[in-house]
Amino acid sequence: RYWRLFSVIIKNVNMKKNITLVIIIIAAVAAILVSAINIKGFSVTESSKKFKQEYESINDKVSEKSSKKNRSVNIPENNPMEYITAEKLAKKIDNKESFVAYFGFSECPWCRSVIEELITTAQEENIRKIYYVDVKEIRDTYILNENNEPQKEKDGSKGYNSLIKKLSNVLNEYTLTTDDNKTVNVGEKRIYAPNGVAVVNGEAKILETGISTKETNPYMKLTKEMKSDSKKAFKKVFKYINK
Repeated sequence: RYWRLFSVIIKNVNMKKNITLVIIIIAAVAAILVSAINIKGFSVTESSKKFKQEYESINDKVSEKSSKKNRSVNIPENNPMEYITAEKLAKKIDNKESFVAYFGFSECPWCRSVIEELITTAQEENIRKIYYVDVKEIRDTYILNENNEPQKEKDGSKGYNSLIKKLSNVLNEYTLTTDDNKTVNVGEKRIYAPNGVAVVNGEAKILETGISTKETNPYMKLTKEMKSDSKKAFKKVFKYINK
């Protein structure tokens, strides 16, 4: 309808005498079209562009940790990911806000196996913003000593420790595995990667990883069934925000 409006206006303008007016009209119509696109779709932000670049920049590169190639992912430029620090996210919880948060990091193979479905499902469910916390360097870490007892190797950041307390009701236990496959509980909760969380009025309601039970290896080829499982899991998270 915008182009019909444009044609009608142009027909009533003497282009030789009113070139300036025509340019103004073209600019105005273009602005209307851009506005209409932004209303219908997701906008491109500095944060969304950064997220795309960060995740795609290591496509097919060999991971130093696993010596395997990173999964190649295709991230739309108008994705809903909004970078935020752990400290600022904790304040949002204190302020009784409602939002979806996603915890991960670009080199995480499990994260890379679900990220496309997270974004696609968010757009389908009209979730315009997902707060993204890169947890790679902010978490505390434990190792098992020679007696298979948990020993802290690194302290977590102040913001991370705050989130552990505020999201405790949905977080999983921090566990380590011995050489003979026995589980050792560290004695605290853990924000794993990936973790998608819905917070409503400052209260954590649900946590989902998005990882299909059929996906036994983060580097394996993803089937339609696995992708469907991821979508279903993330829909459970988003429904709390869409109520």
